[in-house]
Amino acid sequence: MANKRNSRKTPWRRFTEDREGVSKIFPTMKPLEKQDAPKAEAAKAEAPVPQPKVETIDLSKVEIEPLFKDFVDFETFSKSDFRAVKVKECAAVPKSKKLLKFVLDDGTGTDRVILSGIHEYYEPETLVGKTLIAITNLPPRPMMGIDSCGMVISAIHREEGQERLNLLMVDDRIPAGAKLY
Repeated sequence: MANKRNSRKTPWRRFTEDREGVSKIFPTMKPLEKQDAPKAEAAKAEAPVPQPKVETIDLSKVEIEPLFKDFVDFETFSKSDFRAVKVKECAAVPKSKKLLKFVLDDGTGTDRVILSGIHEYYEPETLVGKTLIAITNLPPRPMMGIDSCGMVISAIHREEGQERLNLLMVDDRIPAGAKLY
């Protein structure tokens, strides 16, 4: 009786050694000989690689605030608790033109509310689901009758005399509550 393994025309690939130094044979559906490999490689090399669109900024029109001349000692700085936070809800604060109210997941299981005066730059619905960076150990600060328990971090510069603001957003794979060092 013929061996069933040999009667099928399944290609076999040999892996020389595993961790114990034993040779093993594993089945694969890929051909053992790559006859078309040079053609495939040539096609890949000739195919244009799509480039992501990068918005360029004319740096000659950008004004950056000067750096502080005063130093903060490391111990003082290290007391700031920077965390990744996920935006669960974001809405405009009634009777305010500037404030957005963020309801954030900071990894503790309790929602954190932070108010930020960035409505001029962002519409609230565009921020839901984003992962931001916040300082989470600031004392609560009442604003428009709501306690703001922290601060979301943003970058500010002036361009052609106009202020530009960008929230610091990070990869969504970073979990809520991840600490920044």
